[in-house]
Amino acid sequence: MSQQITPELRQWIVDQAQAGHSAESVLQSMKASGWDEDVAIDAMETTLRGHLDQQAAEQGLPPSSRVPEPSVEESPLYLDGGDRQVAVLSVMASPRVVVFGGLLSDEECDALIEAAKPRLSRSLTVATKTGGEEVNADRTSQGMFFQRGETDLVRRIEARIAKLVNWPEINGEGLQILQYVPGTEYKPHYDYFDPDEPGTPTILKRGGQRVGTVVMYLNEPEKGGGTVFPNVHLSVAPKRGNAVFFSYERPHPSTRTLHGGAPVTAGEKWIATKWLREREFR
Repeated sequence: MSQQITPELRQWIVDQAQAGHSAESVLQSMKASGWDEDVAIDAMETTLRGHLDQQAAEQGLPPSSRVPEPSVEESPLYLDGGDRQVAVLSVMASPRVVVFGGLLSDEECDALIEAAKPRLSRSLTVATKTGGEEVNADRTSQGMFFQRGETDLVRRIEARIAKLVNWPEINGEGLQILQYVPGTEYKPHYDYFDPDEPGTPTILKRGGQRVGTVVMYLNEPEKGGGTVFPNVHLSVAPKRGNAVFFSYERPHPSTRTLHGGAPVTAGEKWIATKWLREREFR
């Protein structure tokens, strides 16, 4: 006989969460009471998501979305990237941040830089007021975009990222390569599209909201150039081959994903950025 997820069970799950019990302890309690593990996990996920969405709506927040999620629940040292084992260096819950070690090889970093150099131009940002692109004084880098799957190298990296963060390749924007020289930076900003801006509906037609970002470091500047999250006092050093991933379940500052590229003060910095959308990016 199938087990039914009743309103009483959902309320019990919410009560346990509000009392401060961990997800693991709630799951173990349900299993001890005879619940099938898969049913219990589904009940917990759907109940807590609905509860949080209700609370968010009461506070006037936009609805949440499903997000990319690396499998780091059991504190793994490495994750399988398909063609490469990638180290897990650190994990933060709020904001959801995972720092990867060795996502790219030195050879891949060099190849991306060389392929990008002839195509560099002043970096643009998405113009949410119009749905187009524009020069932004807060972003002073040079950059270019690869089309998704444009080369064998790009396809290999995109497949690796998709496997690491459990998200479809087709939901990714094209890989962007950026160069920062001394004095250049990207001031703190959010990667999601502001739902209150008039151009956002046009942008969302191409694949929905951005829900995750991967920043990969292709070289090591002599000084400066870290990725900073000022709301949580986090700075990720630009170590060649490493990457920082973060996700944001709703387009709102409550995700605490305000971040920026600190000024480069000596040498130059090269990064590759991959933005992930809710749906297939067209």
